[in-house]
Amino acid sequence: MARTAARTAKTPQDEAREAVVEAALGRLGLDAKARLLAGQDMWSLPALPEIGLKSLVMSDGPIGVRGVRWTSDDPSVALPSPTALAATWDPGLAHRAGVLLAQEARRKGVHVLLAPTVNLHRSPLGGRHFEAYSEDPYLTGRIGTGYVQGVQSGGVGTTVKHFVANDAETDRFTVNNVVDERTLRELYLAPFEAIVTGARPWGIMTAYNTVNGTTMTEHGRLVDEVLRGEWGFDGFNVSDWTAARSTAGAVEGGLDVAMPGPRTVYGEALARAVRDGQVEEARVDEAVRNVLRLAARVGILEGAEPVVTRPPEQVDGEALARETARRSFVLVRNENAALPLRPHGTLALIGAAARDARVLGGGSATVFPPRIVSPLDGLTAALPEGSLRYAVGADPTTELDVADQGFSLRAVCRDAGGNVLGTGSAPTGHIQWMGSDLPEGVTHEALHSVELTGTFTPRESGPHIFGVKGVGAFRLVVDGTTHYDDVQRPAVEGNPFEALSGAPVPRARAELTAGTTVEVSLTHVVEFPDRIPMKVVGFTLAHQEPQRDPDELIAEAVEAARDADTAVVVVATTERVESEGFDRTDLRLPGRQDDLVHAVAAVNPNTVVVVNSGSPVELPWRDDVAAVLLSWFPGQEGGAALADVLTGAHEPGGRLPTTWGPLQDTPVTEVVPQDGELHYTEGVFIGYRAWERAGREPSYPFGHGLGYTDWAYESIEVEGTTVKVRVRNAGSRPGREVVQVYLGPAEPDPLRPVRRLAGFAGVEAAPGESVDVVVELPRRSFEIWDQVSNVWSFVKGSYEVAAGRSIADRRVTVTINV
Repeated sequence: MARTAARTAKTPQDEAREAVVEAALGRLGLDAKARLLAGQDMWSLPALPEIGLKSLVMSDGPIGVRGVRWTSDDPSVALPSPTALAATWDPGLAHRAGVLLAQEARRKGVHVLLAPTVNLHRSPLGGRHFEAYSEDPYLTGRIGTGYVQGVQSGGVGTTVKHFVANDAETDRFTVNNVVDERTLRELYLAPFEAIVTGARPWGIMTAYNTVNGTTMTEHGRLVDEVLRGEWGFDGFNVSDWTAARSTAGAVEGGLDVAMPGPRTVYGEALARAVRDGQVEEARVDEAVRNVLRLAARVGILEGAEPVVTRPPEQVDGEALARETARRSFVLVRNENAALPLRPHGTLALIGAAARDARVLGGGSATVFPPRIVSPLDGLTAALPEGSLRYAVGADPTTELDVADQGFSLRAVCRDAGGNVLGTGSAPTGHIQWMGSDLPEGVTHEALHSVELTGTFTPRESGPHIFGVKGVGAFRLVVDGTTHYDDVQRPAVEGNPFEALSGAPVPRARAELTAGTTVEVSLTHVVEFPDRIPMKVVGFTLAHQEPQRDPDELIAEAVEAARDADTAVVVVATTERVESEGFDRTDLRLPGRQDDLVHAVAAVNPNTVVVVNSGSPVELPWRDDVAAVLLSWFPGQEGGAALADVLTGAHEPGGRLPTTWGPLQDTPVTEVVPQDGELHYTEGVFIGYRAWERAGREPSYPFGHGLGYTDWAYESIEVEGTTVKVRVRNAGSRPGREVVQVYLGPAEPDPLRPVRRLAGFAGVEAAPGESVDVVVELPRRSFEIWDQVSNVWSFVKGSYEVAAGRSIADRRVTVTINV
């Protein structure tokens, strides 16, 4: 089936670029065209000098731009997690974040950012939810549109991912997600549609998973008919890394580029398929045309003027990271005005995560920031000297973690004869070299072993545990003693990312003294199995500090809290709880952190808990503490932003993009396939839609969030589809409110949600000031997908339009007839 031509109106500049694209396409032979559609390495497509085409470079996002090498030698600004960005409820701020990322991409020679992720929070157990925005498709679409527009305003392409229904990590390479058409249209396709039609992204990434029996890299109906045909998408469609499985199936299914290279189902295999009559060359031409159009847009095709000839003004990355973080923090509880902190008081800061901050999620979203400001750093700088006391209290890391604090490491690459080929930086004990990431002078052909070597200076005396994450032969030496020299087998056979996402295995125990430096070395013999189509060097030196008696640590924290005016406890998840590659099995905080909060709250009624997680966790102590502040994964400036908010220099600006509640009450929890299939039996009822349908009250509802002032909702009016809400700042200080508009059928309809988010707007006002907020109701708010006629159907009747502070806190309502 031929692809439907894009219907988007063309500007004269678009037409001029198209002419260059067609001329370049006409000068290419079959082999060159097939080669262009296959990655030449991990991150790039080949240059074709005969048509003036430079190599197209891609890089992971979404919170920073890592570039083509997994190294700290060229650090990247690290913004807060996507859940944090969505919690700002501010598409304009998302746009500004995109501009910064485009600036970073251009600095690193990157043409396309592999972001944003706009899959939905179907279940809180999804392990990668920190990398997606929300449970709500409308909010996701609005934030994603701002992000894409911002990145592309800087002349850098985006790839909106993962198309589609890639909403969990379990068996993500093989799972068949069974989703009815209405659910697909109203939920999972909706944010992609909003972004494609509203922001014209230059790329889409198709997912690993299968939808209704067809793998997404071959899903011609969703790609050609819906994405390109109905929505008018004219960008390039790239596979998730290693997702493409069939040459003819992929190209016939609308896949333009198979990544990574050089071993893909395209290239020589595609040219051969054309010559053998399995694939029409016209299909290859369509894919090449899309790639050349992208190249023209980003300015690497000779003769074509790029879309952006003058990049936006430079953005201060540290300042934007700090602003985004504080605007994302969600204050879900604040009894007796516990926050902001009272001036001149004493503070007990408690928690391992307050000292060793977790600022970003694990997996492909990882970048190396130029600095990290922990809560301890930020509050120490902000508070008067001598007013802060710190205690560990409880460590969320209950197993070995990546060697980091106290380690000074480098990677030494050798050939089979032991000769040094080159050395590379190692900011932590984690080595992850994909494709061309290898240090200068090192080739895959010559590389035999990598030694991660250096020193470790402990900050605690006692038994330190060292371990290994990875597959293959390893030798571990600590302080001159060889503790392990053997082959480590995979825990799960057939997982190509086992070395990156598996659990570390303890291999050494060494008695060390605080402040006394020792030498450490982990040597790995490298192999490149044929079953893995990309060359990856991945392994980890892991470490765990001496484990003190947890009760003793909690007792120390209790004593610190007892004498302080305020106790701030920072609790967190770990990379073994939230990361790419696996789903969660529960929503509990790891370790003894819940016990810690209970104990501190028992002695200090002015206890504030800061929750450092990318997605929901259970808070069994939430009614026993004075305040709860959700900080997400706050990026490199998280500690400085936390000080801004706790001291009252700025108010927390966030609202929940996802419902928080205990797992036992959560309506949708299934993420594990049965017999290879995961059935979305809940249909359109996920998130707050499901909570309302089940009649259950969550811990904190969708849209909830407090500031440092109060708001009165004075009136609501609707004229046509225009909603006008008057709000007044009823508090004593300036503030920002997110006015949320919800729409639902006036009479109960079992086929539709009780209500859904139909619009929102942020507004600022001084104390006593009233402001009118105008929100347009989109037509789609009144439509459902008719599965019989396969069209959007406008549902006439009476609707309740409500405005308020959350899905559960609706202040003013009006009924309309349409």
